Amino acid sequence: MVLLVSWAPKGLKQLPLSLAMICVGLGFGVFALDVIGFDPDPRTWDTITERLTELVVIISLMGAGLKLDRPVSLKGWGPTWRLLAVAMPLTIAATAWLGVIGLGFSLAMALLLGAAMAPTDPVLASDVQTGPPRSGEDNEVRFNLTAEAGLNDALAFPFVNLAILVSMAGATTWAGQGLGQWLAIDVAWKLVAGGVMGWLVGRAMGWLIFRAHERGISRHADGLVAIGATFIAYAATEIVHGYGFLAVFVCALTIRASERDDDFHEEMHDFAEQIERLLMMLLLVLFGGALANGLLDALTWTDVGVGLAILFIVRPVAGYLSLIGSPLPRRDRVLLAYLGIRGLGSVYYLAYGINHGDFGDSERLWAITGFIILTSIVVHGITSTPLMALIDRLGRGSLQGEAAPANPPPKDEQLG
Repeated sequence: MVLLVSWAPKGLKQLPLSLAMICVGLGFGVFALDVIGFDPDPRTWDTITERLTELVVIISLMGAGLKLDRPVSLKGWGPTWRLLAVAMPLTIAATAWLGVIGLGFSLAMALLLGAAMAPTDPVLASDVQTGPPRSGEDNEVRFNLTAEAGLNDALAFPFVNLAILVSMAGATTWAGQGLGQWLAIDVAWKLVAGGVMGWLVGRAMGWLIFRAHERGISRHADGLVAIGATFIAYAATEIVHGYGFLAVFVCALTIRASERDDDFHEEMHDFAEQIERLLMMLLLVLFGGALANGLLDALTWTDVGVGLAILFIVRPVAGYLSLIGSPLPRRDRVLLAYLGIRGLGSVYYLAYGINHGDFGDSERLWAITGFIILTSIVVHGITSTPLMALIDRLGRGSLQGEAAPANPPPKDEQLG
């Protein structure tokens, strides 16, 4: 399986398949044949499921931040801000409404489903994200999907905490008892703390990596630095009760901004990506095993219909509405809206919510989440490669049509 992780991405580049599809299929086959004698059901191993998915998400967020060549700005990140400010709340609200009306869930359970389904997964979306640092693989679709995945995992957390609050306080009393505290702590403080701590750790790590050798401190290091920075940013932020997911992504962006064109960014990104792929492989094999052992047994045809609506109506419509008025071409807006891949981040939020709240029987909640993730892995895995190849070709064609200079001036001169 380690060799599969190493070789498969290269062999699958031109095929409508993904490493995630292969890992899930492998896990399903191994556990269906009872080769391994235990049941990897996340409902049984709830704490381990939460911790393992938490680990792979934060490492993925570090890799996502390091690969972004474009500095943070209001205009340059415009479509990303639209997806976060408009598409994400619309997706949560519509999914929660479907949970209550279509599935008969309680308000708390419907909110948890909405929050878990809202983020674009930073782990499984790697096939549609930008390439390594300074690779030039950063068209508008790839860039905005990467930036969105880096930020919306943290921005889903307040809504997960809201679902936990509703589950603990009850549907009729939560607004009066805890709404003010939720706004002050779970929304305001934790988001600010995550951003500030991520920036501080990123500044410190940037100095140690790129400036400390000027003071006589050796710069000798390898890509393992990226994992160390991930853990420091995450742990420091959790200590002050901030959102560690946000801190890790901001830390990565800050490290990248410290010395944007240094080769060491590529080494850190490549190491983080290798660790991410290994963890992803492990978790998706176990996910395939959970499917083989009955994760979807509680699924009903109504659940299937609602799950498909969440994946192929709610997210695409919310995403496209958020991009109305954007200068992006229509084809880019359609792809950004469609490629809202759901995956291991959703598993983390669901496990976290159930472990910290009081949601009662969660069999159907796990079943519909597993169905949506499986469908996303298969459908997006088949369609994303040819779609992104098409966009890359169209992008190159437009550049040629604009007669871009063969030897553009150095970046310093461009900025000047």
